[in-house]
Amino acid sequence: MNAASISESVRQDSPSGPGAVPDVREIVDRHWRMLIGGELKDAASAGTLDVVNPADETVVTRIPLGGPSDVDDAVAAASRAAPDWAATSVTDRAQVLRDLADAIETHGEELAWIDTVDNGSPIAVMRDDFRIAVQQLRYFAGLALHLRGETIPTAGRNSADFTLRDPFGVVGRIVAFNHPLMFAAARIAAPLLAGNTVVLKPAEATSVSALRLGELAAGVVPAGVLNIVSGLGGVVGERLVTHPDVPRIALTGSEPVARRIQAQAADVAVKTVTLELGGKNPLIVFPDADLEDAVEGAVRGMNFTWQGQSCGSTSRLLIHRSVYDQVVTEVGRRLDRMRVGDPTRPDTDMGPLASENQYRKVTGYITAGLSDPALELVAGGQIPDGPGYYVRPTLFSAPSGATGPLFTEEIFGPVLVASPFDSYDEAIAEANALPVGLTASVWTKELRTAMAAARDLRTGYLWINWSAAHVPGTPFGGVANSGIGREEGIEELQEYTQTKNVYLRF
Repeated sequence: MNAASISESVRQDSPSGPGAVPDVREIVDRHWRMLIGGELKDAASAGTLDVVNPADETVVTRIPLGGPSDVDDAVAAASRAAPDWAATSVTDRAQVLRDLADAIETHGEELAWIDTVDNGSPIAVMRDDFRIAVQQLRYFAGLALHLRGETIPTAGRNSADFTLRDPFGVVGRIVAFNHPLMFAAARIAAPLLAGNTVVLKPAEATSVSALRLGELAAGVVPAGVLNIVSGLGGVVGERLVTHPDVPRIALTGSEPVARRIQAQAADVAVKTVTLELGGKNPLIVFPDADLEDAVEGAVRGMNFTWQGQSCGSTSRLLIHRSVYDQVVTEVGRRLDRMRVGDPTRPDTDMGPLASENQYRKVTGYITAGLSDPALELVAGGQIPDGPGYYVRPTLFSAPSGATGPLFTEEIFGPVLVASPFDSYDEAIAEANALPVGLTASVWTKELRTAMAAARDLRTGYLWINWSAAHVPGTPFGGVANSGIGREEGIEELQEYTQTKNVYLRF
């Protein structure tokens, strides 16, 4: 069955919402190829990488194991396409984004099933991801006429000064495993609209939907404007970062990987690098908060629906001592009620972790928490034998105060930790104690407390009496070791341009 008929079968047999589960193996088990210069290609080495379904640990397909020569070919194609793409009117570039959004929307159900099989997140969540990807592409297309410079007053009447926004040329875009299709599609919108060509490197553990995106893009995006190369981060990603013809790099990933990318890029040239990284994000509950809402916000903020595998998850609960036991107990009850299991079922709340590496990492933290006498297990903690990379949503309490690696290191899994505080200053100090700052959440009915926290918390994105959701068009990104740059708003579009000043005398 070819790709088009597979997609049609998925749309007919699996309507959005509860319904028949398609033959997911048939959807993913076929010949996958990379997009390079407008053509679908195997790896130059003919090597492949196994794709493992995290729900049952079976190999469901194979993807191209790209190498340095594939990256070189992709960069060469992007370089050839760059002048014509930059010269294309911004409204025409915007139309290409809209056409790509339409293609994703048409094939969204298929893409959602691909991500569920490849990534392990429940099908309902992956349906939301393709819709967000479509929204982001259309949002940036709508910003086309805002890609503008400014006029600066000059001293005399015989001169003018203005700025232009020029593209960089070739952009290397490296995305994370936790939202495969959403990141692959949404994170190319701004650089493409700005007039850059793109070489996209999807996460090695979850590349299938990006390769399907490449098939859809081949009929929509001009040849060479978008290129997609799959493979190992230490090979494909490193060559992309160090390629002399790629002046602009963007990563969605972890702090250790970001540090390596900064160092590797600096060895080659002065490159512009933006980084959307992780955090150990605090959620602070003050004694005057609506506790029922705060409990719901704590559960929602951990993003358990994609197994806690989110950079923005509020994984540290800081709760005023007067309400500590009440909040911790109720959060634990909510976690115990969550349905963990087959991600293809519409009633599943949480599926398996995305990969064996992720499973080993997360279960290692859970084991450490179980053996730490300073921590009390409130919910979860079970490590099933398998098959599948399943763990229960887990909550540890530290009644004597935050301590140990579970409070200081990003676990990137469904593990939540809680500790009490006695004063506003103590809560802010604890929240700001780590060298990261991506998100934070504050729960209070006092405007004075809310505004003071907005001033005092070192974070890039703050919710007050809410958590998890990103407001469309708002800038998302971190401070300190949580990253450089902002995404999802007009700031992201501007960051894919270089400002050129023009002084004109006449």
